[in-house]
Amino acid sequence: MKRILFCAITAILAGIGAASAADLPLKAPPAPVVIDPPWTGFYGGLNGGYSWGRSETGITFIDTTTGLPVVLPAGSVTSATFNMNGGVFGGQIGYNWQRDQFVLGVETDIQWSGQKGSANFVCNAAATILPCLPGLTFRPAGAVGTSLALEEKLEWFGTLRGRGGFLVTPRWLAYVTGGLAYGHIQTNAAMSGFTPGGLATGAAASTNVTNVGWTVGVGLEGRIVGNWTAKAEYLYMDLGTVSGTVSLAPASAIAANWSSKITDNIFRVGVNYQFR
Repeated sequence: MKRILFCAITAILAGIGAASAADLPLKAPPAPVVIDPPWTGFYGGLNGGYSWGRSETGITFIDTTTGLPVVLPAGSVTSATFNMNGGVFGGQIGYNWQRDQFVLGVETDIQWSGQKGSANFVCNAAATILPCLPGLTFRPAGAVGTSLALEEKLEWFGTLRGRGGFLVTPRWLAYVTGGLAYGHIQTNAAMSGFTPGGLATGAAASTNVTNVGWTVGVGLEGRIVGNWTAKAEYLYMDLGTVSGTVSLAPASAIAANWSSKITDNIFRVGVNYQFR
């Protein structure tokens, strides 16, 4: 009898325990942790490199009494293509957005530049015809005509570009880039010639222009440690044309107009820190 009573009490207690457990609320599973793709976010950094610039320059010598171009004698030099090479250093900021293996973004940078170059031009004085020495009826001893020395400097430049790339591995991004470019170009011109009396004379002029153009390029960027990345990049940049005038008037009735097309080939390396 005692055994039967013990079994009955045990069964009742087990049933009560099961009912109480059924009444308890179920514990919700932990919420999933959402992690942004590793390339998504803002970044900023520094870069440095070297640039191979080029100026394609043409000169027109003008007779200031008529306003017409001088009829150039043989031996005159009125066009030249010269290098404007030098180091570059600057910084960049941007934003990347990653979708699967594709990364899109926008970047802007500003660069100091040590690029400069120069060339010499001449309106040649022929032995018997002197259009390059207006007012003179003879060629002074040793005179080659009217000469022009031109120096051009790209003092700074910047870009605003879109970027689009593909992750060749999770840590390495190959990309193309392109967009707006702008830069400050200083031109210094020094002109020398002779007065109608055969005396040497000279004049100088300078222009400072900020031109707007375009740029395209390619690059490779890789994660090195933590939030830091390193990159290597090539850009081709076209800053359009700069122009100006220098004149010997009134000492001599001749002037020169110049027009230079400025392009650049930029190679730079840099580091970025991604803000996450």
